[in-house]
Amino acid sequence: PEMDAPPSPAAPAATPETLPASPSPPSPSTTMATQLGPNAPPPGLLRRTFPSFPWHSLPNYLTYARCLSIPLFLLLSYLPPTFPNRAPVLGAIFALASITDWFDGFLARRWDIASPFGAFLDPVADKLMVSTALIVLSGRYGGAVAIPSAIIMAREVGVSALREWMAQRGKRDSVKVGMQGKVKAALTMVSISLMLLVPEGVGLESLSWSKYLGVL
Repeated sequence: PEMDAPPSPAAPAATPETLPASPSPPSPSTTMATQLGPNAPPPGLLRRTFPSFPWHSLPNYLTYARCLSIPLFLLLSYLPPTFPNRAPVLGAIFALASITDWFDGFLARRWDIASPFGAFLDPVADKLMVSTALIVLSGRYGGAVAIPSAIIMAREVGVSALREWMAQRGKRDSVKVGMQGKVKAALTMVSISLMLLVPEGVGLESLSWSKYLGVL
């Protein structure tokens, strides 16, 4: 009779020493660092101190804050009616919003996280903020400010329409913002901030050159 083949030796049971080590979960700092662009510099002090903060969303958060400052600025321009520190408060709100306009773009370029949505929302927030401040100043000073404000706002609408038209033709880069536009925007925001700091009791009639404005 044929002999049964001896059973093959059973494979040795896996011991903890032979099991493959499972990969450790990534740390919060590593996760946040991978969400920045490939050309982002190494984390600085703040990013190392708060590794769980969504730093990749900070530029958009600053733009959101600038949009939210517009209704606050408009509300404080008229309410309460007897607000003794209205001028410095409005000037501070507009100045801080203007600083975020520069800072969000700086962070987006530094961390290589520029997005199409941010590129769309940033100029919209700027134009809304500047237009609101110009309208408030026009109501305070009349035609002497309303006429230059109308020219500024007409120029902004014209440039926006031109960029939209060029974008449809695939030539948006030919009308991108240059250094002259950045200098113009900075001077506009500085000028508006200084005008907002003027107390309400001090009008154009207190300025020597205002007599040449005539019926304005």
